[in-house]
Amino acid sequence: MRLLFSALIALMLISCGKDLPTLDGIDTERWKNDKSACLGERNKMLLSMRSEMVKLKGLKEMDIISLLGKPDANELYKRNQKFYYYFMSPGPACTTRDSVTQRLVLRFNAMGYAQLVSMDKI
Repeated sequence: MRLLFSALIALMLISCGKDLPTLDGIDTERWKNDKSACLGERNKMLLSMRSEMVKLKGLKEMDIISLLGKPDANELYKRNQKFYYYFMSPGPACTTRDSVTQRLVLRFNAMGYAQLVSMDKI
């Protein structure tokens, strides 16, 4: 009886998770394989990401990593906030880069949820 109850609780917890969103116009495998946007694949998805980035807000940190892969750069900020950066045009690690680099910026709150999703230039 105790085993059945534990299995039921585990099943309920697993089923409560929501599915990851589908990002229209974003090939997530090509995205993940284009580290720091050195191959130019992410740059081809720039317009699609601008329209789809609203779907990233409110996702958990691990959901973002599942969807987009590990960030190209990250930053710890005060009050346990984190920033993840995904380069959209060739970043600092690339052999060739533009004078202005565009990147996707995600700020996570202390609970690990994406609170801010935006694009900037560096």
